[in-house]
Amino acid sequence: MTVRARGIALAVALGGIGLGAVVAPAAVAAPGQSAPGDWAAADSAPIRPGVVTDTEGGGSCTSNFVFTSGDRTFIGQAAHCAGTGDATETDGCDSGTGGIGTPVTIRAADGSDRTGRLAYSSWVTMQENGESDPDVCAYNDFALVEIAAEDVADVNPSIPFFGGPTGIDRDGVAPGELVYSYGNSPLRLGISALSPKVGINATEEGAGMSHEVYTLTPGVPGDSGSAFVDGSGSAIGVLSTLNLAPLPVSNGVIDLATALDYAGTYGDVGDVELATGTEPFDPSPTGVPAETLAVPTLPAG
Repeated sequence: MTVRARGIALAVALGGIGLGAVVAPAAVAAPGQSAPGDWAAADSAPIRPGVVTDTEGGGSCTSNFVFTSGDRTFIGQAAHCAGTGDATETDGCDSGTGGIGTPVTIRAADGSDRTGRLAYSSWVTMQENGESDPDVCAYNDFALVEIAAEDVADVNPSIPFFGGPTGIDRDGVAPGELVYSYGNSPLRLGISALSPKVGINATEEGAGMSHEVYTLTPGVPGDSGSAFVDGSGSAIGVLSTLNLAPLPVSNGVIDLATALDYAGTYGDVGDVELATGTEPFDPSPTGVPAETLAVPTLPAG
């Protein structure tokens, strides 16, 4: 069974699945990094990857990466974060969803609320286009929330703790490859040490459109949309589902490169580009307990 990890209400449906368990700005931008002067300071930016987004009529999710298109700036989330149906609705081609322009509250890191709007949704786009490819319908789960012009000066694209992203991974994710993520579900009670995660890619689904990832503590309700990067800090995907089978309590991570290609072909947001982090990627950041960064072992079977 596969369910979306959107919002806190889903926690009841997933009863029995437990919630187990900064680097300084570079003076000169290295390859794969944004220039620090282009963005707010990473250690104090109110809007950055990992802040919670709350979509009107949908649910609370964790944002993933920052994107730009011309003079527009976006923060990414999963398309199902605007879903209006049940958590078990996983087919983006026929699931209920809020439309383009739906208000999205960005719960900024400084405690303020900023209002963005849904600018692109793979679910909306697929339904408007009459998409019929079953893999695309099942695994294309990506959306962009446009950040208001007056709030762009408060944005930094760096992932908390790990830094990066350094670019987009376009060569796929091999079985056994390590991945890194940052979830910010309210179920984590604001305990930042529970947010950084190391995982291992178990298998691919949908001809590489989705990666089935296993971590010591799985993505939980509210973690939907979380960023995943590889061992070099390249962005690989966005947390989409909590899978109960065939790999128990694993997460489905949609492939970002594929999702962006679809948005560029069928969306109405222009040439969307990933904003790279101002902070270098570090897979073993200071201040994070070693057990949190332990490499998980895939369960037998």
